[in-house]
Amino acid sequence: MLALGSCQTCRMPNELRQPPNRSERLARARLYLVCDERPDGFLEAALCGGVDIVQLRVKGAEDARLVAAARRFAELCAAYGALLILNDRPDLVAAAGADGVHVGQDDMSVADARSLVGPDRLVGLSTHTLEQVDAAAKLDVDYIGVGPVYATPTKPGRPAVGLGLVSYATTRAPVPFFAIGGVNEQNVRAVAEAGAGRVAVVRALTEAPDPSRTALALRGALTACAGGGVGVAAGQEERVGST
Repeated sequence: MLALGSCQTCRMPNELRQPPNRSERLARARLYLVCDERPDGFLEAALCGGVDIVQLRVKGAEDARLVAAARRFAELCAAYGALLILNDRPDLVAAAGADGVHVGQDDMSVADARSLVGPDRLVGLSTHTLEQVDAAAKLDVDYIGVGPVYATPTKPGRPAVGLGLVSYATTRAPVPFFAIGGVNEQNVRAVAEAGAGRVAVVRALTEAPDPSRTALALRGALTACAGGGVGVAAGQEERVGST
């Protein structure tokens, strides 16, 4: 665990203030971490540095193990006002105390995921093409992931979509979007300049010597490029904050 006050520039836990609802937190989110089971120290460092959403992705884990890990993550995320998302397990969201679920194009349908998590929790969807970004307008999703922007070993066999899809999503995504796939300190500015106001990262933080500093740097780059799109096309803003 981090010693409170050990990093003066980090975000500190604020357990006394009631956080806004899930949709409001999603609307304000800029930095999204996808990771497997990790020690509390790592997770707290990332949250301290400015991670707004954590997706727990543990493929093939037994239900009891996944729920136990998610409950631990949920407690820390709640302390920092961050959201916890489960990967591809909407059936365990309530038991885990998570804020929602993320599904891929080849996973359970958005409609089935929504029926399991209910109207008050979040459903996210991965998109990889122009058509999938457009199709999200007809689905009951709260946000989408757009990528992989760059080639990444976390998605073997999935070709990089490049910055073109990011630029497209900036004006066409019907809900907030997170650019994902190989995003790191070296290229996050280019991703932001292409229009992404939000990014999701994996190795940029899980392999960072100092996750807190790296999270701060990623947020700083996004802030420096503020004014780019946040992934909600004109006329769709009212959806964010509705739950």
